[in-house]
Amino acid sequence: MRLRSILGLGFMPPKLRLAGMASLGAFTAVAGWVGYTSNGLSYLSDDPKACINCHIMTPQYATWQHSSHGRVATCNDCHVPHDNVVRKYWFKAMDGGRHSFMFTFRLEPQVIRAREASKTVIQENCIRCHTTTIQTIAADVHSGSTRPCIECHREVPHGRISSLNSTPNAAVPPLPPVSPSFLRENK
Repeated sequence: MRLRSILGLGFMPPKLRLAGMASLGAFTAVAGWVGYTSNGLSYLSDDPKACINCHIMTPQYATWQHSSHGRVATCNDCHVPHDNVVRKYWFKAMDGGRHSFMFTFRLEPQVIRAREASKTVIQENCIRCHTTTIQTIAADVHSGSTRPCIECHREVPHGRISSLNSTPNAAVPPLPPVSPSFLRENK
């Protein structure tokens, strides 16, 4: 089988095929480099340390780590859907893409709040893990209540954090060293 048919470049005029292959190679190299430097494969796991690959989530990681949930649940246990594998990884991809876009272009807010889609998933997971407790409460007190769990339990598991300043002594992932020339140029 010919290389151009494998790469799908048969539609291009012969003079542009080399440029097309070079562009495809450059794109693949850049995508591989970005995936490597961002530790991209870690996001496919359930390891909470993947959430602190960039420093912006450090307060959430630190407060979760010291909470009761830190001993029994990972970030993904609360923050991604668990009803099927496709929805789980679709949600992770969409959320991760949004996070990486915002972090890359320095658009992250000082105070991080869950979006509506995330609040829905978090509520689903509260119910999934605490079904027995919820059934007991609903039978005793709140039958028919549609209030989200987070309304009463807003400090679970992250406490009162609201920004990077709220956990000043949190362990921050190591950042690459800054070169002296960069410091001189950016005074």
